[in-house]
Amino acid sequence: MDGAMTQTILVTGASGTVGRELSRLLVEAGATVGRATSRVAGEGQVHLDFVTGAGTEAALTGVDAVFLMSPPGHANQYELLGPVISAARTAGVRKVILMTAMGADADPTSPFRKLELQLETSGMAWNVIRPNWFMQNFNSYWLHGITHAGAIQLPTGDAKGSFIDTRDIAASAAALLRTSDHDNRAFDLTGEEALDHHEVARILSREADRTIRYEEVSPDAMRAGLLGAGLPAEYAEMMLGILGYFKLGYAERITDAVKVITGHVPRTFSAYAKDHRAAFVEAAVAH
Repeated sequence: MDGAMTQTILVTGASGTVGRELSRLLVEAGATVGRATSRVAGEGQVHLDFVTGAGTEAALTGVDAVFLMSPPGHANQYELLGPVISAARTAGVRKVILMTAMGADADPTSPFRKLELQLETSGMAWNVIRPNWFMQNFNSYWLHGITHAGAIQLPTGDAKGSFIDTRDIAASAAALLRTSDHDNRAFDLTGEEALDHHEVARILSREADRTIRYEEVSPDAMRAGLLGAGLPAEYAEMMLGILGYFKLGYAERITDAVKVITGHVPRTFSAYAKDHRAAFVEAAVAH
């Protein structure tokens, strides 16, 4: 471990699955961690409103490195996070780890890619991590269908995805903050296996001791569900777009980035399902 861990690190999205685990790992390793949230700040957190910019200067004061991710529910990540990268440079931040998404570099005009390019030319040390679809989506965003219909309901056909555990994303970010060995590089983060949603359903069924199936739904039905859950229309369309890429096979690729960065292989889906078994057992009881 180098001296980076004695620095002050700002973690945005600190109340989410990645940010919460990353904060824990950094504190455990001896870092001083500032936890920023776009929600109402709790104990040990600072409020940073990405939409209005309120709290940005205060959150960055005295900070050496930043883990930066977009809050959910917003489609134009460049508009939200671009000013934060500029403010970080002005504040004297030395390194930024930016989390986007696998495939973000495919379109130079996409908000995520514009954000990546801004960071790459900022003059600060940087890393971009682009995780694939989160395993934890199944015990959060997709849990409603599992609970109420006994099914994973998505418009993804029989395509496979190399799903990644958010704990491995956090471990990768923590490792990049501990060392400069991988500075100024981008990494696509995936799990070590590619599964279709039928296979995912079988693994979850085994853990929940009930039948969970995969049900392909139409994009229109998915749109109605997303809007019904209160997501903004622009964000719902973005979600449908990337789910469409999943169906076309773009989420199947497997990389060794987690092992390169952390020294350990990423968790399997079976390991994730065992660790989160309670969520799916509770879903079975509710059903």
